[in-house]
Amino acid sequence: MKPIPAFNLTDQYPTIAAAANAAVLEVLASGAYIGGPAVAQFEAQFAIAMGSPHCVACNSGTDALYLALRALKIGPGDEVITTPFSFIATAETIAAVGATPVFVEVDPATYNLDLTAVEKAITPQTRAIVPVHLFGQPVDMERLMAIAQAQHLWVIEDCAQATGAQWGDRPVGSWGHLGCFSFYPTKNLGACGDGGAITTADETLAADLRMLREHGMRQRYYHETVGINSRLDAVQAVLLAVKLPHLPEWNQRRTAIADHYHQGLAHLEGDDFALPRAIAGGTSVWNQYTIRVGDGTGPAPRDRLRETLQERGIGTAVYYPLPLHLQEAFRGLDYRPGHLPIAERLAHQVLSLPMFPELTEGDRDRVIATVTDCLSALRQTA
Repeated sequence: MKPIPAFNLTDQYPTIAAAANAAVLEVLASGAYIGGPAVAQFEAQFAIAMGSPHCVACNSGTDALYLALRALKIGPGDEVITTPFSFIATAETIAAVGATPVFVEVDPATYNLDLTAVEKAITPQTRAIVPVHLFGQPVDMERLMAIAQAQHLWVIEDCAQATGAQWGDRPVGSWGHLGCFSFYPTKNLGACGDGGAITTADETLAADLRMLREHGMRQRYYHETVGINSRLDAVQAVLLAVKLPHLPEWNQRRTAIADHYHQGLAHLEGDDFALPRAIAGGTSVWNQYTIRVGDGTGPAPRDRLRETLQERGIGTAVYYPLPLHLQEAFRGLDYRPGHLPIAERLAHQVLSLPMFPELTEGDRDRVIATVTDCLSALRQTA
């Protein structure tokens, strides 16, 4: 029987092949490979889709975060509150500008920032908050913005896994002062390589971001500051422009898959197994469908389930096996095991099931049946 991968990047291509091929060939014939009209057109389209007046494209989601912090002049002596349960780019970029990441606890149901913990972590050195809309699930941005406004803090939304998600009636990336997106191939809107973008309603910030991504220059060969080279290639821009109109449909398919999993796996829930929960007020786009396995005291139950699923041809992924506050890279911040117990427990429990828009109903049923069989067998031997 054909394996079902955790994600599939090949089945989508035939559905957009004609338009994608034509767009790439047009760029190749144009000779305008970096920047230019193709990138400007995509920026305008993406800004509209994300509900923001301005979009600044760059070469990765990591650079989007870095440029956002630089544009806000965050640096040495500043603290930035964020989550320990995310990809390292979220905190890596804070450290890269010389600021200090301050990790706070996460919500056990949504895996997102615990906003009560955020409030308690604010100090006179706090300059910004970086919420992550993890696995496509939006943070409560209305409450978070109220906290930030009361304390005069910047908010940089990490939307890498949540392109198209909404809090209330507004897309993520349009709530904070800046929204940072990744177009890594496995994202909801993925390029054929790296790519990223920053959205903002602030015209001055948008201009500063464009300057920073172009080696710190607004006028060619005149450099106001030390910037970086972070430009989106035209080929990636036209491919993203071809894909962008399909994003709502693809996100709807992800939601249908998540609903199918909910219905098929709900009977398994118990102390050792939990399904992801959508939060009232938000619309997830299900970049991942992430279950929790075991009691969180160690990864053994999760890892045994993953191994048995793999043996049965069901691919899975673990995001993330070690929370950021315990990574060697952040040893100097002096966090220790037990400092953030919910994030640490989740790291031992989480397991992401196959999730991509082209996943067929038959494959979903097979995932559900296999998870049911494997978990039941593990419970009998526990």
